[in-house]
Amino acid sequence: MNKRKLGAEMEDRAVLYLESKRYRILARNFRCRSGEIDLVARDGLTLVFIEVKFRASHRAGDPEDSVTPAKIHRILQVAQYYRMVKGVPEDTPMRFDVLAIDEKGIRHITDAFWA
Repeated sequence: MNKRKLGAEMEDRAVLYLESKRYRILARNFRCRSGEIDLVARDGLTLVFIEVKFRASHRAGDPEDSVTPAKIHRILQVAQYYRMVKGVPEDTPMRFDVLAIDEKGIRHITDAFWA
């Protein structure tokens, strides 16, 4: 299976997980010049930007370990752009989560990093 197809399958799995937790998915693979955010959702009144990471094995570490400072910087830039183009009010609470998927299942890391 190619990486793109596998990535789409893992994002589908992440969406099902989040929807089971009553998140409302607003966007998938939101892109701009600065980069991409895998999922944008609402958790109650909170706007949540979610990075989905999958690892088939732990040879390279846990999936969440691949969210590097450079990746965080890009996610923050894309989140600001999303807020601007969607007209999200400045006082809207927001957070950044990571969904780590591996052979053990899904780990949802809320507030994985801050703006």
